[in-house]
Amino acid sequence: MSDKDSLKNTIVVSLLLCVVCSVVVSSAAVLLKPRQDTNKEFSRNRDVLAAAGLYDPALHDANYVVERFKSFKVRLVDIETGEYLSDDKARELGINPANYDQRKASKTAGLSQTLSPQDDIAGIKRQARYATVYVLEEGGKIDRVVLPVHGYGLWSTLYGFLAVKGDGDTVLGLTFYEHGETPGLGGEVDNPVWKAQWPGKKLFADGDEVAIHVMKKGQANPDSPYQIDGLAGSTLTTVGVDNLIKFWVGSHGFEPYLKKLQAGEA
Repeated sequence: MSDKDSLKNTIVVSLLLCVVCSVVVSSAAVLLKPRQDTNKEFSRNRDVLAAAGLYDPALHDANYVVERFKSFKVRLVDIETGEYLSDDKARELGINPANYDQRKASKTAGLSQTLSPQDDIAGIKRQARYATVYVLEEGGKIDRVVLPVHGYGLWSTLYGFLAVKGDGDTVLGLTFYEHGETPGLGGEVDNPVWKAQWPGKKLFADGDEVAIHVMKKGQANPDSPYQIDGLAGSTLTTVGVDNLIKFWVGSHGFEPYLKKLQAGEA
């Protein structure tokens, strides 16, 4: 009679249990992936609308998000030139604008570049050469664009969207959808009261130099078209947000594209 409690039987049962659990977990991951992808896309669309000032959770539901987002054109922009990437160029690069992953591209040779320390004020180290922008047209003209932005704060990289009017200069809103900043301190980047300062601010002084500035808490002039009051008790997150915004609207970010918007050439 075999010993059910023998080492051999214990190992066999343990291995079988591991195999069964692995199959269950793998199957669940495969089955749930379509739903996860759908939820991820919905969250992105909602955040784009929120940054653009077109979403209020108290007024709008999921159907609104789906239908309103259809009004946006999803385009890829060449960061260096500010020009939209043509379909032919995208095919040549092996890029599908519909599912382009900017984060993945920033780690892919040929689709990204390493930033020098003096240029990398946002602390991102590598930058994708192409970025997804969301363009809303009204009456045949660009009404607003939503730009992806990211940069390092105190504890984490903050990922968000900056919305700008079609004039390429006036801010419509800023929202962050992912970060690991301290709740109640740097995490206040999510606070609607703080985000309410952004609409109407200007990015450039006289349409030229980057002038927007996230100031230390209590130092911003509310009447200034360029100054944003910082976060209480979180100087480093405030500096991080200031740096990432300046980077992405500056010459190493979307400035060439924003200049084309200002000139009516985008």
